[in-house]
Amino acid sequence: MAGFRRDGAGESGLMSEQEQAAIRLEFARLKQEHADFDAAINAMIAMGCDALQIQRMKKKKLAIKDRLKDLEDRVIPDIIA
Repeated sequence: MAGFRRDGAGESGLMSEQEQAAIRLEFARLKQEHADFDAAINAMIAMGCDALQIQRMKKKKLAIKDRLKDLEDRVIPDIIA
């Protein structure tokens, strides 16, 4: 099952199975890391940790979410184009 690349890479615009597998693996890793950050943030809030530390953790969690979205966009075809 080949996916389309929105960035136009490759002559045919299709992503190889190896590229798709690498993206799926990275996506799964980042999804777990995002969930770990969420749990850590909730624990920090419950323990009354410093608000600045919590804010930094939330910023890192948001960066992971942005990376997840980027990976998702690489795999899902751009239907509107």
